[in-house]
Amino acid sequence: MNNKYDVIIIGAGISGVGMACQLKRQHPNKSFLVLERRANIGGTWDLFRYPGIRSDSDMLTFGYKFRPWLGDTILAEGGDIKNYIADTVEDFKLTKNICFNTKVKAADWSSTENQWTITIQEEGSEQTNIIKCQYLVSAAGYYNHDQGHLPEFAGRDNFKGDLVHPQKWPQDLDYSNKKVVVIGSGATAITLIPAMAEDVEHITMLQRSPTYIFSVPGKDKVGIVLRKFLPDSWVYRLSRFRNIKLQSSIFRACRRFPDFMKRFFIGRVEKSLAGSTDIGNFTPSYAPWDQRLAAVPDDNLFNAIRSGKASVVTDHIETLTEKGIQLKSGQHLDADIIVSATGLKLQILGGMSVTIDGKAQSFSDKLAYKGVLIEGVPNFAYLFGYTNASWTLKIDMAADYVCRLLTEMDKHQHQVVTPVANDGEHQQDSILCSLTASYVKRDKAVFLRQGKSNNWHVHHSFEKDKKMYQQPLADPALKYQ
Repeated sequence: MNNKYDVIIIGAGISGVGMACQLKRQHPNKSFLVLERRANIGGTWDLFRYPGIRSDSDMLTFGYKFRPWLGDTILAEGGDIKNYIADTVEDFKLTKNICFNTKVKAADWSSTENQWTITIQEEGSEQTNIIKCQYLVSAAGYYNHDQGHLPEFAGRDNFKGDLVHPQKWPQDLDYSNKKVVVIGSGATAITLIPAMAEDVEHITMLQRSPTYIFSVPGKDKVGIVLRKFLPDSWVYRLSRFRNIKLQSSIFRACRRFPDFMKRFFIGRVEKSLAGSTDIGNFTPSYAPWDQRLAAVPDDNLFNAIRSGKASVVTDHIETLTEKGIQLKSGQHLDADIIVSATGLKLQILGGMSVTIDGKAQSFSDKLAYKGVLIEGVPNFAYLFGYTNASWTLKIDMAADYVCRLLTEMDKHQHQVVTPVANDGEHQQDSILCSLTASYVKRDKAVFLRQGKSNNWHVHHSFEKDKKMYQQPLADPALKYQ
């Protein structure tokens, strides 16, 4: 490891690797380093190890634009996604650019030196080191990798079985022929239920309120046929374009015709369940896309319910008991294992502290410029994907934008670029204001704010963002030195 680089990227998950690939393609002469806290490639897909872990976005849009996903599975397993990221690293010969087991503690910008000083720490050690760079990119995601959200359940100490969180799944947990209760109704819960159903005595999804769930085909049958006649790269581009249009159309329809789309989603679920449970358990009180839609492949969740091995209960927890969960309705759920699929703890920038000339920076009162740069922070980018579509669609465009910005700086021999908002630009909504999920409400104060004008507003729209990123780089809001 050198002590100074042109660019440092934080995180070797799907965002950081995507950024590194585009940087190497567009700026082959720039020195760069990827700092990864974990011992392996993959980020999220290396961290989570619970049964059935998979994508909740289709891989044709979750894969990189510049490297086709060649599998037939639409919602891929976590291990396959991790391998895809690792193979991308190999293809682009990035291994030598990645420093593992390295936690970023702090970053300080010096206005006299026009560079970042990064304090890093080796995992498991108290020793710290210093490295420097001209441009810093955070690709560390938006949640705390150390722990998920685990509520303080009343009577928690009473329960004699295993209480686990999916983010810290014990690899030796034996759930065969056990009674399991999964608390939650999001993507993690609906993945766990069918994955565990065949081995348990019975598994129950306990939810406070229902989630919109829709089934997608397990395999891309159209793509399989097209690959018999067309090159893989062509099929990937065509299928990716199709799915982007389909996703955006569904999202727009949910916003414009919420009542119709609600009936549509619930009607499909009712047909899949075939009377095996009360449809009220799958009838949310909110409109579609007020929270993220949850996808399942080939009806697997509904098949598990129809088989009798899985069930859904909508209720509130009164207290944990020695043998399970006492609900406020009076019902008791027996359990040998309780899985608290209760969501994430949100944080930005991997939890590192950021200072400018020694002055601490609070990001909760700053705006995001084009959803990538941060108001008042020089030579810094924060890669943040979509919440209403595949994460990587936004990352592809954001990484390309950063690379083009670096080209612009080199062309005019600028050393520094800082986005500066006009007075009156600030709004109180966060960049996740469009979602009403509990984990967003719980930690919304940690996120960047929204602005009024186009370049300072985070649209969560692929079409709008594509047009925005194609605009010329010159903008009075960008102050160069």
